[in-house]
Amino acid sequence: MAQEIKPWTTLHSELVVDHRWYQLRRDHVQLPTGQQLDDYFVSVRANVALVFALTDDQHVLFVRQYKHGIGEILTELPGGVVDAGETSPLAAARRELLEETGYASDDLEQLAEVSDNPTKDTNRIYFFLARNARRVAAQHLDETENIEVLKVPLADIERMILSGQIKVAGSIALGLLALRKLGL
Repeated sequence: MAQEIKPWTTLHSELVVDHRWYQLRRDHVQLPTGQQLDDYFVSVRANVALVFALTDDQHVLFVRQYKHGIGEILTELPGGVVDAGETSPLAAARRELLEETGYASDDLEQLAEVSDNPTKDTNRIYFFLARNARRVAAQHLDETENIEVLKVPLADIERMILSGQIKVAGSIALGLLALRKLGL
């Protein structure tokens, strides 16, 4: 018989890095066994909205950009953080899609809420499917962003994921979920 799983108890927390781009928390925790860890580090991260945007002509919008953490130029689905003042992940999904691609959709459906790295990160990722995406504006990028917008035929998405052309975990997961939702 499986042993009952219980959460850890946080005895003390302190923010050891508090920068506008990154926050790191050090927790002193007690495990259900009584063991204590005084140096459990957690990245305090903003929630993220990610969008699988499908156009009327059966293309999916991707963005191509440099990611410094891994030091590579990657192809991924558009998305970004849920800003502190935003009331919903849906609002963030709409905003990020428009900012990064210049496209909008009146038909956004949330497919899932997931955790990317629940062992060390606090954030959630919200996956959205946007149908009938259409170009309504130019990109509106932050000063640190340089993003190329790609329109990829819907029929090519699974092959691109399985061949490793798309290698960002969230884009892979949302891509496969969206294909399933669309019956493909």
